[in-house]
Amino acid sequence: MDEANHVTETVAAIVAAHRVGTMTPAQTVARSYQRIRDRGDPAIFISLRDEKDAIAEAARLAAKDPAQLPLCGVPVAVKDNIDAKGLPTTAACPAFSYVPSHDSTAIAKLRAAGAIIIGKTNLDQFATGLVGVRSPYGIPRNPLRDDLVPGGSSSGSAIAVSAGLVPLALGTDTAGSGRVPAMLNNIVGLKPSLGLISTAGLVPACRTLDCISVFSLTVDDAMTALQVLAGPDAADPFSRNRPLAGITAFPATLKLGVPKSGQLIFFGDRESEKAYGEACRRWQALGARLVEFDLEPFYETARLLYEGPWVAERYLVIRDLLASAPDAIHPVTREITAAGSRLTAAETFSALYRLQALRRVAERTFAECEAIVLPTAPTVYSTAQVLANPVELNSRLGTYTNFVNLLDLCGLALPAAMRPDGAPFGITLLAPAGHDAQLASIGRAFHADTRLPIGSNALPQPPLAAPPDTAHDEIPIAVVGAHLSGMALNGELTALDARLLEETVTAPDYKLYALDTTPPKPGMLRVEAGAGRAIRLELWAMSPAAFGTFVAAIPPPLSIGTIRLADGREAKGFIVEPVAIDRARDISAYGGWRAFMAEKAKA
Repeated sequence: MDEANHVTETVAAIVAAHRVGTMTPAQTVARSYQRIRDRGDPAIFISLRDEKDAIAEAARLAAKDPAQLPLCGVPVAVKDNIDAKGLPTTAACPAFSYVPSHDSTAIAKLRAAGAIIIGKTNLDQFATGLVGVRSPYGIPRNPLRDDLVPGGSSSGSAIAVSAGLVPLALGTDTAGSGRVPAMLNNIVGLKPSLGLISTAGLVPACRTLDCISVFSLTVDDAMTALQVLAGPDAADPFSRNRPLAGITAFPATLKLGVPKSGQLIFFGDRESEKAYGEACRRWQALGARLVEFDLEPFYETARLLYEGPWVAERYLVIRDLLASAPDAIHPVTREITAAGSRLTAAETFSALYRLQALRRVAERTFAECEAIVLPTAPTVYSTAQVLANPVELNSRLGTYTNFVNLLDLCGLALPAAMRPDGAPFGITLLAPAGHDAQLASIGRAFHADTRLPIGSNALPQPPLAAPPDTAHDEIPIAVVGAHLSGMALNGELTALDARLLEETVTAPDYKLYALDTTPPKPGMLRVEAGAGRAIRLELWAMSPAAFGTFVAAIPPPLSIGTIRLADGREAKGFIVEPVAIDRARDISAYGGWRAFMAEKAKA
């Protein structure tokens, strides 16, 4: 590659080049197609869009304002279980193939942001697998080490980014398919909170656990894509309205959870074990305090995924094909999913009860730290090893991924090291749903600190851009009710140019009441420490002048006081006068105003 190409590899660099005119979207798209030809691996893409058609679409972007297109001219590859109009959806099974009449919601959002869809990538059939070898369309070659598996199920998407064919690709992640391939290809894999990105137009693996994931060369690129993709969607019954905060500076204090001594499993891989220890020391050097937690409940949760009733969800997707043409399904996929037909309703409920108990254990873990850090996978395997022992070795790769969606966590897979044997090693940050931006804010600093090259082409990481942190003269304010994103009075904040910083919770020192007001509002009352509930809220930032204007307009019985957050921080926020709650309904059990209003809407 020439030096000019080195500086336009990331999404941020490509968009910047298009905006100033040093490259055009049509040139960038043409470059992707040339690189695909040069790569010469027919197993990466299952289908490619006609090159002239894609270049013509890129050329038409010249008629639009590039400043209004966050992904202006960015080539994107799409895992072939996500619908893109004009290209067949196969889920890596020719007998299942169909041509969608319209884009999935995610693809429609990408196109609206200026992205150019290049083609559909290979995967472990029906997104069942973490290895990337279960496809009739071939096994894509790992660009870092030719003998290693590419990782699955999103194998083609991860390789397309790592090899520099595209700077951005969509995968999916039910049990680790957006994280294991990221590690094995030395790229970033962002597994968003469930429901944050619409799954309308996605061929399901487990509908209750599926999410669309993002592969990129940097964390900032992944967040740019997530900001485009995120948002509620009426077409997806599993969609959730989750406000997405922006990237902030690395926190002054950070507690990261690490497993208790002796709990990690590396299956005898001393190089991976050593690399994880070095990653933990890197976190400490960055200023993080490591706190131990019990990993065993997470392991137990992971076992539920394939030993419990969630296999039945995979069976639902292919049961008709299993009945009519079983030989059309990959034998390993057929073996795994057929077991789902034998599960009983009683077994399902029993597993759901146990999962709920394990979720409570996980909540207690995250009360002690902002995130936990684990190996993305415990080891690496060659294609030959996996083909000789396909089920067991695949299962090992999911050691630290299978429990994540069951526990409703978000995750960020990061490159951490290149081992002496040339194999990559990565870590994953995990936090409760809704903390995607927080993981990105700390993860970007870690990735930059490694100074690892990006992808497989030995390209240097770009300089880490300064985050749009809260300005010194801005005042953070906590809102708990009608001023939340998407609620009745949120416009009062946005009209004053307030910025959403993050979604978080109070210390368990508060009670929430439904007041008799128009529009409906809650009142939050501080009680004895530990005697209340943790109430979900949003932190916004505004200028002192805007803060004064905002506070002056607050009607009684509400006022502004100091709110104590779960992590020990304090912020100005809404409180209620005690006299106003005499006849008000206590809604503390809902944990927040949004949950209460959602329940009220159902009534």
